[in-house]
Amino acid sequence: MTSFSLPVISQNGGLHSYLREIQTFPMLEREEEFMLAKRWREYDDTEAAHQLVTSHLRLVAKIARSYQGYGLPLADLISEGNVGLMRAVKGFDPDRGFRLATYAMWWIRAAITEYVLRSWSMVKIGTVAAQKKLFFGLRKIKDKLKIIDAGELSPEQTAQIAEAMDVPEADVTVMNRRLTAGDVSLNAPLTGEDATEHLDLLVDDRADQETLLQESEEGQLRSRMLTTALTTLKDRERHIITERRLKEEPSTLEDLAKIYGISRERVRQIEVRAFEKLQKTMLHDALESGAPAAS
Repeated sequence: MTSFSLPVISQNGGLHSYLREIQTFPMLEREEEFMLAKRWREYDDTEAAHQLVTSHLRLVAKIARSYQGYGLPLADLISEGNVGLMRAVKGFDPDRGFRLATYAMWWIRAAITEYVLRSWSMVKIGTVAAQKKLFFGLRKIKDKLKIIDAGELSPEQTAQIAEAMDVPEADVTVMNRRLTAGDVSLNAPLTGEDATEHLDLLVDDRADQETLLQESEEGQLRSRMLTTALTTLKDRERHIITERRLKEEPSTLEDLAKIYGISRERVRQIEVRAFEKLQKTMLHDALESGAPAAS
């Protein structure tokens, strides 16, 4: 993409000024966004691309804030997310029917996720799928189980999380220690002389109409892709993957082993194979549709 000027997080103005500045860029209506995307795609109109990018900088900041718990500077998270946004604008095809925000969310999250994994030198998990899942899912599962993030987990909590995420208890303990050690107080001062604290930069988390639309469209897209992918599985594979991965309260390996008259290990093998098939099918569909697959 041809370079153009974007707001930067400067040494003098700092993050607070940047967050104020990006609020000044107007959000686009669907038709306006469509025409700008056509101008960029068909005529290499860099001014159109600039408007597409700047109108979505707030989306990047919102997504970046959700990764703050890993102890990395919010400014760096935003910068990486902006790179993902520009990649999304470069590949966005308005004729496919969905909004740029829906498409860009995948790219922004992918860029920030890669940065987090690169930056966490303590956690060498880049090629280990189970640990990557634990790294990014531990906080969510603790919230779901109403476990207060206050240091060491009890043996009962560790066992509960390990069973819910299907990982060894030792991995849960180690990952929890690494993540809690990396937390930063919201009252910790930022660099500079204005005595600004992290807490001062928190933005109202209530979803606006644009965010609700983005989340709705993304959810519908992923739901369609998953529904299509499930039809490629055999009946037993589809039932097992549904019971193990798609229910609020997953069935145990023991329950499914009794249903099919096979061992727990065999059920686990079928689940893994079915999940790999789903991933492969959804990746293919995402590439075909122009939407990057979730990692």
